[in-house]
Amino acid sequence: MSEARMMYFEEDDVLHLSISDEPEAGSVELGPNITVELNAQGEMIGIEILEASHFIRDSIMESVQARVLRISDFGALATAASVSAVGAEVYA
Repeated sequence: MSEARMMYFEEDDVLHLSISDEPEAGSVELGPNITVELNAQGEMIGIEILEASHFIRDSIMESVQARVLRISDFGALATAASVSAVGAEVYA
């Protein structure tokens, strides 16, 4: 196995990630615009992403949204815990 390489073809908006110099013997479509390239043993040797700029933008946005939601949920839990603690002092 060789060193991983990444190539971006701006004109076609295609991102190609290669983890091996082995010849491609087949491929599997994982989803719209994402194809995994396989060697003769069925092992992954690369990934091709069509409309890569949209894919990366959407992936980053989803990741950021998930983190913001976790922070918001944590803030709500912390606020609820503070209110509960104050309520416990009032009733004590």
